[in-house]
Amino acid sequence: MDATYGSRRMMIELNHQGYEVGRYKVRRLMRKFKLIAKRPRLHRYPYAGKASFIAPNYLNRQFNPEQLNTHWSGDITYIRTGQGWLYLAVIVDLCSRKIISWAFSDKPNTELTTRAIRLAVNKREPMTGVIFHSDQGAQYTSESFQKCLSELGFKASMSRAGNC
Repeated sequence: MDATYGSRRMMIELNHQGYEVGRYKVRRLMRKFKLIAKRPRLHRYPYAGKASFIAPNYLNRQFNPEQLNTHWSGDITYIRTGQGWLYLAVIVDLCSRKIISWAFSDKPNTELTTRAIRLAVNKREPMTGVIFHSDQGAQYTSESFQKCLSELGFKASMSRAGNC
């Protein structure tokens, strides 16, 4: 058993092992022996500061382009691991709805999103003028990420704040 068992899980496990015991007895015994379940820490993104560049919403919720490599979208999510949080940046081609690139890091920073977009470009080799849509996260509004998009000939598009 790991240290995340509270009285409910402990009762279920003990019952599976053949011990007929109720939850309140388990709770009482856990208190007596000073057994406390570890709770996973909540995830909080590190404070990234003020947004540098907010792009207009060129996509305007039209998520069904008719041609490949014309409209890409990106986002970041987090995954809890035994060593802490892992951040995953994903790039999707909106026409095919397929993930074309991904990158992960222990920090949700601009290097993560830049690496993901460069991997996508190396894999797909799109023409210039691709619309890259994202949220207004600091990783996407940063000066260095916007510079990367400009170098690639991409057009940045962003949803309004608080809207996916």
